[in-house]
Amino acid sequence: MTYSYKTTGTCSREIVVDVDENGVLKDVKFAGGCNGNLQGIARLVRGLKIDEVIEKLEGVKCGPRPTSCPDQLARALKEVKEKI
Repeated sequence: MTYSYKTTGTCSREIVVDVDENGVLKDVKFAGGCNGNLQGIARLVRGLKIDEVIEKLEGVKCGPRPTSCPDQLARALKEVKEKI
């Protein structure tokens, strides 16, 4: 299933995740933000379970900001978990 999440507090505006029925990430796409870095993150998390990604990325900050694109991905996946 494909889910869309509107980010807050980051350069990226939206994260679209595709998750299979077992809670494994099939694809992640960011709209906006640091293109190369976000492509790298998307490739690194592909094939991982939602809980693994949340554990690794939750709480990552971007400079003085209280959140980051990786943290926003963790937040998005928490919402996805509630829906599957």
